[in-house]
Amino acid sequence: MGNLGFTEILLILLVIVLLFGGKKIPELMKGIGQGMKEFKKASTLDDEHDKFSAEEKNEVKK
Repeated sequence: MGNLGFTEILLILLVIVLLFGGKKIPELMKGIGQGMKEFKKASTLDDEHDKFSAEEKNEVKK
């Protein structure tokens, strides 16, 4: 089910171009890129928060 061939990918790209038009695709990709950047930033902040909380708990135990 996860194996996409060249023909399937080409068909998906064609449908995307037909739905959004050639001028909207760069804006769409920019939005997706910004969303991924924000997601990575938030996950990094969450990891730092977890690390800080663990250190804080260790200090309380001592």
